Amino acid sequence: MCGITERVERMERMKAEEKGGVAGQHARPGAAVNRAMTSFSPADEEKQRGVRQMKLTATGLLLFVAVVYILAKWAQNSGAGPWAGYVAAASEAGMVGALADWFAVTALFRHPLGIPIPHTAIIPTKKDQLGVSLGEFVGENFLSEDVVRQRLRAVGIGSRLGAWLAVPEHADRVTAELSTALRGALTVLRDSDVQAVVGEAITRRANAQEIGPGIGKMLEKVVADGGHKRVVDLVVTRAHDWLVLHRDEVMDAVEGGAPGWTPKFVDKKVGERVYKELLRFATEMRDMPAHPARGALDRFLTDFASDLQSDTETRARVERLKGEVLGRGEVQDLIASAWTAVRSMIVAAAEDERSELRLRVRSSLLSLGSRMAAERKVQDKVDKWVEDAAVYVVTTYRKEITSLITDTVASWDAEHTTRKIEANIGRDLQFIRINGTVVGSLAGLLIYTVSHALGA
Repeated sequence: MCGITERVERMERMKAEEKGGVAGQHARPGAAVNRAMTSFSPADEEKQRGVRQMKLTATGLLLFVAVVYILAKWAQNSGAGPWAGYVAAASEAGMVGALADWFAVTALFRHPLGIPIPHTAIIPTKKDQLGVSLGEFVGENFLSEDVVRQRLRAVGIGSRLGAWLAVPEHADRVTAELSTALRGALTVLRDSDVQAVVGEAITRRANAQEIGPGIGKMLEKVVADGGHKRVVDLVVTRAHDWLVLHRDEVMDAVEGGAPGWTPKFVDKKVGERVYKELLRFATEMRDMPAHPARGALDRFLTDFASDLQSDTETRARVERLKGEVLGRGEVQDLIASAWTAVRSMIVAAAEDERSELRLRVRSSLLSLGSRMAAERKVQDKVDKWVEDAAVYVVTTYRKEITSLITDTVASWDAEHTTRKIEANIGRDLQFIRINGTVVGSLAGLLIYTVSHALGA
């Protein structure tokens, strides 16, 4: 009987392997996900050998009590004495217990003796329902809001994370990992795509908001605070210096603009006069803070600031000028090139261990870790953030998470799944058969003894 059982199991295993090989040849790319349930590892093979050994042991024990029963009944019929009845009753009940448990264990994985008895071969026929039940169990008992909050609150993530970050070596490690992630992200991004997004965002933002009133308010404050005077000082100083260095150019420009019928000496005199007046004007503006021209410039800027805020025509002109400037290719190229410069600067700072960026990040992590480890308020805030994030994930994606379990179980091949489960728990189940034989024998002996005692 043991040899027949072993040959049947070997034939079933060969068929399963043949089916597995054909399925592997025609498998879709996603079939690798189910590889763990459709292939046997060396550890699984070792467990299956243990199952076969325990099956032989349980079957051998069944044959043993059957032989004992036959001998006991023969002895009883031969008048061997009362003891033969006790042995026969115990061995008979042991056979019943062994056969009942054999049926129960076998019914989990296949139809006993190949007969399609109802409610047998439970695992292969009820696999999908078991997957649904497992998904629902996980969703109700592990993915509920109360369970998630309770478990996370018991862990105390804020204090533990703070104590961990407060260690300099850990802060260095986090800084290095963040730098690597930042460099990787910037490397993956295509400059052309980012430049297009940045340029569009800046242009859209600039077009959506009128800049005239804002410029007017800023200019009004600058004039009121006298901030423009330094600019005026710089301009008139440079103008004066330029006039001193370019006297001949100014003279030639004036003389070149004179009518052709005027004498040359007149043109020269006029040029000298114009040059001297320009130089005197620039010198006076440079040296006289109260120069009338400076006052006129202050009034002009004040009026212009007011017009920028209230005059419709002036504001419209500024908007048209803004559109023209933003529409120029040079400006768009300048906006786009800003990303390249920023990216290069960030990558260089992330690669340099002594850069200001990494030093500041490390310092911030150490400071954050110290606060999280010492201040209860910060710990509670971090714990609340983590809890809210985890609860959002499990409540929002609970169906997707449980469906992953359900769909994965449903995609498993029933025969391979049965073999896999039997290899992992079958050895323990064979102990049920052995225990059933022993317990049945003891129960039969007890019942026989009680019956005879009452009958006597």
